[in-house]
Amino acid sequence: MSSPIRVALNLVYLTPGETGGMEVYARELLPRLAAVDGIHPVAIVNTVAAQDDAAPWSTVVESVVAPVDARDRRQWVWGEQRHVPRLATELGADLIHSLASTGPGRLAGGPPRVTTVHDLHYAVAPEAHFGLRGLGMRVLVPAAVRASRRIVADSHATKADVVAHIGTAAGRIDVVHLATSAPDRATATPEVDLRRRLGLGDRPVLLSMSAKRPHKNVEGLIDALAGIPPERRPLLVVPGYPTEHDAVLRRRAVARNVQDDVRLPGWLSTADVEGLWACCAAHVFPSFYEGFGLPVLEALERGVPSACADRASMPEVAGDAALLFDPGDTGAITAAIERLLGDEALRSGLRERGLAQAGRFSWERSAAETARSYERALGAA
Repeated sequence: MSSPIRVALNLVYLTPGETGGMEVYARELLPRLAAVDGIHPVAIVNTVAAQDDAAPWSTVVESVVAPVDARDRRQWVWGEQRHVPRLATELGADLIHSLASTGPGRLAGGPPRVTTVHDLHYAVAPEAHFGLRGLGMRVLVPAAVRASRRIVADSHATKADVVAHIGTAAGRIDVVHLATSAPDRATATPEVDLRRRLGLGDRPVLLSMSAKRPHKNVEGLIDALAGIPPERRPLLVVPGYPTEHDAVLRRRAVARNVQDDVRLPGWLSTADVEGLWACCAAHVFPSFYEGFGLPVLEALERGVPSACADRASMPEVAGDAALLFDPGDTGAITAAIERLLGDEALRSGLRERGLAQAGRFSWERSAAETARSYERALGAA
């Protein structure tokens, strides 16, 4: 029997509670990879993540600590270029798998590379990253891709972007879809408590699990909300950690005279988020660009009637289980919302199709397909 593939997982980027979908990816993938025959994962974490005693890199897989505080972007970059290759070599790893679109460059040394690319925001939607982060991604993502034997892309749409913008051969890219965790409905905040605390009253809730960034097109969603007559207008709730774009959204709501119809709460607990999923009438995701679009799949998994943009990866994730609209057409977004809220037969059909579509995605499948990418990378040696 051949020896297991020893994979050093580059998690230097991950600061618990601050890394969004890439944190979900790591937390869900690690235990599934550990369960794949022939794969021995070892996590390389930063000093902050190492303090999370309940994380899978502390409880399920072996881990080592790089002397890096990833809240400082410079330390993150230095850690990937200097410490990750060094630690992977000391661990006797066969491969380095970087999970967050960046990783050691060609000159950094160490074992062969596999890199997961979640999206190419810096090229397709540059407004997604504030400040110097966007400039850095323009250098770091292509460098990691070119240094890797295999690329794992979240979607066929992201694969096409990597081919088009970085010039990578399509044959070097493996599409491995993400998945979602089963909803933890048992811990959901009761609806009556959530409505009282967030000031939701008794109106229908239109939920949008969108980060507050320009490319997410929440401004367009606010415009679309204003197009619904007040007597049947839902209450729009857009939770998520604050960004400098919050002020733009609040001004937009005032300008469209819907400030009383919009709630922009900051970070919410898992229990509160599950409570919102449980009480909302529908979910709308108007983003201009997504490498995968986890909120779309999360809505389908919960049987929530949904509509999303018809661009990038979102139709790939939604299939026939959500209404699709042009995110640049405010009237189309308005019409989709009105259909979701007003057509019970449509809502019932979307629920049924959503659950079936969500069943096509699983973290176990993601782990198995990631393992095959490792095998291809080593076969190219």
